[in-house]
Amino acid sequence: MPRILIVTGEASGDLHGAHLVKALKELSPALQIVGIGGASMRAAGAELVRDIPQLDVMGLIGLSAVKTMLQRISRIRTLIKGERWDLVVLIDNPGLNFHFARVAKACGLKVLYYIAPKVWAWRPGRMRWIQQRVDHVLSILPFEQELYRRAGVRYTFVGNPLLDEMAPSYDRAAIRKQFGLPESGLVIGLFPGSRKGELQQHIPVLRDAVRRLVARYPAAQFIAAQASSIQESLLDELVRDSPTPIRIFRDQSNEVMAASDVLLVKSGTSTLQAAVIGTPMILFYRAASRVTYLLARLLIRVPWIGLPNLVAGQTIVPELIHDDATGERLAQETERLLQDRTAYDGMRAALLKVRQALGDPGASRRAAEAILAECRS
Repeated sequence: MPRILIVTGEASGDLHGAHLVKALKELSPALQIVGIGGASMRAAGAELVRDIPQLDVMGLIGLSAVKTMLQRISRIRTLIKGERWDLVVLIDNPGLNFHFARVAKACGLKVLYYIAPKVWAWRPGRMRWIQQRVDHVLSILPFEQELYRRAGVRYTFVGNPLLDEMAPSYDRAAIRKQFGLPESGLVIGLFPGSRKGELQQHIPVLRDAVRRLVARYPAAQFIAAQASSIQESLLDELVRDSPTPIRIFRDQSNEVMAASDVLLVKSGTSTLQAAVIGTPMILFYRAASRVTYLLARLLIRVPWIGLPNLVAGQTIVPELIHDDATGERLAQETERLLQDRTAYDGMRAALLKVRQALGDPGASRRAAEAILAECRS
């Protein structure tokens, strides 16, 4: 029976890994799956390596974080080199998993990468690195296919696991009733981010946007999504200084999106989540500093940063980045969308096409089938 090692990074990787392990176990119950992950992977049936915690040092700072990470990297290197593996599966987290791919290939092991690194955005030179060290790439974004085909890298588009983690549809009226919101009134959803640094940059922007929108739409209701990775106290500034009540809903981002008429959402996976639900949005992002922003612009090789726009291959969602990410611009774009019904309906239609481009639900099972086929080849 094949023996597989799965290496994940932060919480999102653990969740994707858990869905993958569950699918693998359903297809091949006797399969031995050893994992570097967290509670979700353990619950799904992976045998976690006891002395190697998940590769996530969130909450640690300074030398303690560096020491902890180096110890974990060293242990994983030893694990890869010292035991028999039919396949090493790396999930996302390219900063560390690229290193483990090199270690595995040096040992003559097969390497499969699930949730492909975004080589098309940041460092195209990494494609050569993948050519040398990865045997098979499983991707969740359809537009990557041509890039890997041209590079001669074995590639399979398995669909997007977001579709497995979300309901097929959401009853907006029922959710609004559950949230205590008016059935027909204007509701604006706020998504400031899931990391402390993002909140520090984005909360002042959202607070200013809310102030401006309240002046234009006094009866508007504002709701915000709180990611499980952030403490409630980090959102206090948004709620405390707001000119109108803002209600916070923890771990209900899908429901917040479905209940809203328009979203102000930080660039990232949440924008693709919103596209799947179909709620029109304004995308924004502020870098930690202007220097950071300018360096990023030099490195980025694509015309958009928003995943819905990248999947669509055109601008369907406004992108307000750094200097443009102000409360004034967010309010202006929101008002434009609300006042122009043609533009609003056009964005909804375009977002539906983005959802269709992501394929059908079942990404985890298709990824599991590809992994088992790789083990047999």
